[in-house]
Amino acid sequence: MQAAADHLSATLAALADPTRRAILSRLAHGEATVSELAEPFAISQPAVSRHLRVLEQAGLISRGRDAQRRPSRLVGRPLREVVDWVEQYRQFWDQQLTRLDHYLREVQAEEATASKPKRKSRHKASKERRHGGKRK
Repeated sequence: MQAAADHLSATLAALADPTRRAILSRLAHGEATVSELAEPFAISQPAVSRHLRVLEQAGLISRGRDAQRRPSRLVGRPLREVVDWVEQYRQFWDQQLTRLDHYLREVQAEEATASKPKRKSRHKASKERRHGGKRK
């Protein structure tokens, strides 16, 4: 269990950086080299390489060798682990929101009942008619 938690921590730490998330988004469309990954950023290739190293250590990417190229590829398994972990909390919030919805419906029903004008009893209404209006 501890190893899984440590792996999740490494994955979440790697995902904490917006540049690394952008790199993963790019790799979701296919493999790319460091120079291809560096293009949209105003950072150096060595800086992109450092980001790739963090992603690789977290198990989010794999790096291969194709002649002179070293393409990086997205590895989905760690992302699945994050989704599974977050799913617990989605279920929690779904339950909380369902409870809130039930509560609000009860409150609305109570308010609707309280705001309805009360009907006069037949006896009281007929007395008012006989005496020409409301009793003093």
